Amino acid sequence: MTPTPDRVSRLRRRPMLGVAALALGVAIALGTAWLLAGGGADPASRTAAPGRPDFGPNVYVFSPSMPQSDIQDRVNSIASQQASSQFGTRRYALLFEPGRYGSAADPLFLQVGYYTSVAGLGTSPGDVVINGAVDSFNQCSPPASSNCTALDNFWRSLSNLTIDFPAPRSGAPCRQTAEFWATSQASPVRRVEFNGPTSLMDYCSKPGYSSGGFIADSKFSGHPVLSGSQQQFLVRNSTLDGWSNGLWNQVFSGDVGAPAQNFGSGGPYTTLAASPVTAEEPFLRVDSSGNYSVFVPAVRHGSVGPSWAASGPTPGTAIGIRRFFIATPSDPVPVINAALARGQDLILTPGVYHLHQTIEITRPDTVVLGLGFATLVPANGIVSMRVASVPGVKLSGMIFAAGPVNSPVLLQVGSQPGPGDPADPTLVQDVFFSIGGATPGRATTSLVVNSSQVILDDIWAWRADHGQGVGWTDNVGDTGVVVNGDHVTAYGLFVEHYEKDEVIWNGANGTDIFFQNEMPYDPPSQAAWRAGPATDGYPAFLITRQAAGFQGYGMGSYSYFNQGVPIFASNAFQTARPPGSELHDLLTIFLSTTGSGGIDHVVNGTGRSSTIANPDAAVDVVNYPLSAVIDVAVGLRPGGRRYVRVEQRGGAGRAGHGVLRPLPQALEGLAVAERDGGFQAGARLHLGQVHDRVDQARPAARRDVPGRGVQRGPGGALRALGRRHLGRRDRPVAVLDLDVPWRIRIAHPMPPWQSFVVACLTRLVQAKCCPCPRAHR
Repeated sequence: MTPTPDRVSRLRRRPMLGVAALALGVAIALGTAWLLAGGGADPASRTAAPGRPDFGPNVYVFSPSMPQSDIQDRVNSIASQQASSQFGTRRYALLFEPGRYGSAADPLFLQVGYYTSVAGLGTSPGDVVINGAVDSFNQCSPPASSNCTALDNFWRSLSNLTIDFPAPRSGAPCRQTAEFWATSQASPVRRVEFNGPTSLMDYCSKPGYSSGGFIADSKFSGHPVLSGSQQQFLVRNSTLDGWSNGLWNQVFSGDVGAPAQNFGSGGPYTTLAASPVTAEEPFLRVDSSGNYSVFVPAVRHGSVGPSWAASGPTPGTAIGIRRFFIATPSDPVPVINAALARGQDLILTPGVYHLHQTIEITRPDTVVLGLGFATLVPANGIVSMRVASVPGVKLSGMIFAAGPVNSPVLLQVGSQPGPGDPADPTLVQDVFFSIGGATPGRATTSLVVNSSQVILDDIWAWRADHGQGVGWTDNVGDTGVVVNGDHVTAYGLFVEHYEKDEVIWNGANGTDIFFQNEMPYDPPSQAAWRAGPATDGYPAFLITRQAAGFQGYGMGSYSYFNQGVPIFASNAFQTARPPGSELHDLLTIFLSTTGSGGIDHVVNGTGRSSTIANPDAAVDVVNYPLSAVIDVAVGLRPGGRRYVRVEQRGGAGRAGHGVLRPLPQALEGLAVAERDGGFQAGARLHLGQVHDRVDQARPAARRDVPGRGVQRGPGGALRALGRRHLGRRDRPVAVLDLDVPWRIRIAHPMPPWQSFVVACLTRLVQAKCCPCPRAHR
């Protein structure tokens, strides 16, 4: 999350199969004994019977036959309770049976607060239609003040229904002029069709800042989506009817109607034509006879658009509700593990589960579905949930909160890396982690993924920056996510405020599409936050030598330090540059005009700093490792004077900070000797950098600025231009005017691409002809 004005190694798990088997045997025995002793509730709540299951007191199922006023009153009552209950213990799921709710003449306007999921129970989104809106609005801090934002609007969701927003009536209040989903992290929207105006910011109260967000498998029609104040966002496999704007980092993957790619050309959009591998989240549904099931959508490769296109229903498999053990917070873990060991799937009803033992998932294709943000808290430093190295497990809709005794891991997926099954990947979707905030908590690592062929789809790992038990030595958490498995694909990875490397990626052939990070606000000193003697701070994302083939797209890391001392991170991203790895569209930003310190470089010493000296200004690197097309050519000016032109195509970032060092700077270090005298032998050529942007409307105002340290001799007519800015979209260009031949030699070791430029220049000067071939370096 972003500060508000008032609050401004790898880890591998060794297999322990014998111990796990023994633990499961004990769990079955204990669970059976507990049930025989009468500890369980009515059997219908343990294993669902046909018809409507017993989901407990905090799941409300609405039907179109209910009076609209009753639905309105019930939902508004829950919303008024949950709207400000950021760290409360109540959890709710609001489920709507197929049918139509509200009308154009009498629309139904519902509000959603913390720990509340709203979902339709149809097979397709069109089976449940709400004429009106399901809204999430700003919160004002303090209440009734003018400081109203959505920066802390977490832990709520909307899924599997259609919203038909009615035409606003004359004199309607501002909050009835659009569907508002003003949220930040951990507030997913899935399988929703929006017809009418939709806003991702609440413009009815100011300043209205927001820091989201995640939308998948959805469709918007009738109006462009108003992104407004959203700092970053991921939209995956959806259909858009326009998109209003973006601020820092907005990523579109496999969307129909997405904005065109413009990151690096002054814009914030990263656009991928297709999503490499997807499987939508399992969901509850009910048929016309009142029988419930959980539908598991099929895996798609190279997917574009929603899974529920007009050509037919979503492909997949339905699992009858009788296959599920429906757990409540009062159920001991041995009972839950016994049900899982018998081959049942698991539904966690809303509530906070205090765990004294680890929940063990051992069977392939097990489905674990959380309702109403079911929250798992380890009571004694255990791992809350452990998944064996089996394919096809599906985890969704849960919060893993750290307990007061340090846990080594909160969720472990796989005991060790293995081959996995690309046709049956494991899914971790809408799964969130918190260390501190509600209560004091500690965990070394929040999520460890050892299995291969895993999809991470909307993950928020958060070491709390506010709330209860918050402090550098209080809510201790080293790392948010460690990926050891191969072929792991992440969409929407949000990881914030951890105290060391926040993400460590070891697995080969992994992909991350969208990453959002805030570094910890609270290191007490630079000495307390240093990865090594020569490295300040820790990277937000560490890519190790084992991670061959890693691809990253649309990745941002922000900083803000509030302890009153200068704190710096050497790099936001650090990579060992394993073979085949590439990073695309990276940025850093310092979040406030107060605070101190910042980030020195974007990645591996590349990219300008983002510090208190340039707050709220994004600093970009478009591609890393260096990737650009370099053109070198020679020509004649009027009068016969020769010149050499060196041009970088591609790789320029926002504010002109490209993947390569600005080309004139990159040519520093060349030793130039003029054959006819005038320059000292071995003199260093420093090509200057023009920092001032020139008004794009007045290109004639450009000045040719001599470089720093250029030595001029009697016969020399060298003119060195810095970067030529005719607006942000210009490419870095260096032009050397020569009236005598040159000799060029390398003064110190250079990277291969720079040596290529030098070789081309030498060839041009010596041969007096011929442009060098275009080359990628």
